Amino acid sequence: MDANIGGRVRQLLAAAPARPQREVAKLLAMTPDAFSRALNGYRAFSSIELAKIADLFQSDVHWIITGEPDPHRLILAARHDFDPSTGKRSNPGRDGDADELRNVELAYRQAYGGNGMPGVLPRVPSELREVLGDDFIRPFVERLESRLGVDVVRIAGVSTAYSFTFGSRHVMVIPAMGNWFRENWSIAHELGHLALGHHVDGASAHTLDRHEAEANAFAAELLLPETAVRAMDWTTIDTAGLALRVWQFGVSTDAIAKRLEALRIKPTPLIREWATQPTQRLLRLYWSGAVDHPDPITQRMEQAAIRKFPSGLVEAHVKLIASGDIGSGTLAWMLEVDRETLDVDAPALPALPDSEDVAEALGL
Repeated sequence: MDANIGGRVRQLLAAAPARPQREVAKLLAMTPDAFSRALNGYRAFSSIELAKIADLFQSDVHWIITGEPDPHRLILAARHDFDPSTGKRSNPGRDGDADELRNVELAYRQAYGGNGMPGVLPRVPSELREVLGDDFIRPFVERLESRLGVDVVRIAGVSTAYSFTFGSRHVMVIPAMGNWFRENWSIAHELGHLALGHHVDGASAHTLDRHEAEANAFAAELLLPETAVRAMDWTTIDTAGLALRVWQFGVSTDAIAKRLEALRIKPTPLIREWATQPTQRLLRLYWSGAVDHPDPITQRMEQAAIRKFPSGLVEAHVKLIASGDIGSGTLAWMLEVDRETLDVDAPALPALPDSEDVAEALGL
C-alpha cells in the first residue's frame, strides 16, 4: 500500500483507463507541474483538489487521505434488472442515480452524524408480517417507519430502489414513479437486503447475484406468502377474482404469475394473458370494492408519486438550522423549494458595530 497521498493518487491513475497526466491535471484545475509535484510528495494537495480527485476517479476521499476506507461510507444494495435471455442482473441507471444518492447521504450525515448501530430486523418474512400487521400493503411505508424503524425516502431522481444503513438507521430510497405495485415489490426487495445483512463491502459479482436472488425470494414470500397462495383456488379464477387478488396483495399480474410458477402451480391461460398486460388495465376494467375514496386506484398511484422524506429527518434539519449548526440548502432540496422561501428560525447574524463605536474603541 502506498504510504502517502501522492502514491495513492498514482494508484488511482494506474487503475483508471489510460489518460495523459496533463489532461488529468487540467480536469483538476491544476497546472501539470503542480500536479506532478503533488504526486511525488513535493507539494500538498488542497482539500478542494482531493475532493475533485475522489469525484473524478469515483474513489473514497477518506482512503486517499488516510489509506484506510471511510468507516462511515455508505454501502448500497439495489434492486437490479434481470435479463432472462442471458441470466444476468444489471443496474444500468446507477451512474445517473449517483448525484441524488449523494444528496440523500448528505442529508443523513448532517442530521445524524452516522453514530450507533442499526437494530436487528426479523430475517423471516412471516415474522415481519406479524410486526407489520394485517393489511399492511396500503400503509406499507408508514408501518415500516413506525413499527420497524426503517426510513423510506421517495424521490423521482433515481431509476431503481436502493437501501443502506447509516449509523443506527435502516434506510431505503425508492423511485417516485406512481407505479404502486412495483413500489411495493421494491420496498419488500430492499427490506430483504436490510434484514438479511446484504450490505457488505467488496462483495464479489457472484455474491451480489446471490443477494439479489435472496432479496427477490424474500419479497415474494413477504407479499405472496406460500401458505396463502396455496390455499387459494387458482384454477377457476375469473378476471374479477384476479383483479381482487392483485388489489389485496398489492402486486402486479406478472408477479402473481411468476409466483405461481415458482410454487409449481400452473397459471391458467387467463392469468398468463393478463401477466402480459398492464395491471392498471385489469383493475380499471374488473376491480370493484367497498372503499372510502371515489377513485382508490388513482389514489394509490398518486401516493406512489409523492416526493417523501421521513418526518424525523426533516425535523432534525429544522432544529440544526435553528441552532446554526448547518445551512438550509439540504432541507430546501428535500422539500424542493427555494432556500430563500424556507420559514425556519435560523439564528440572526451579529449586528455590525456602528462606525463611531469602532472609532471610540480604537481611541480615534
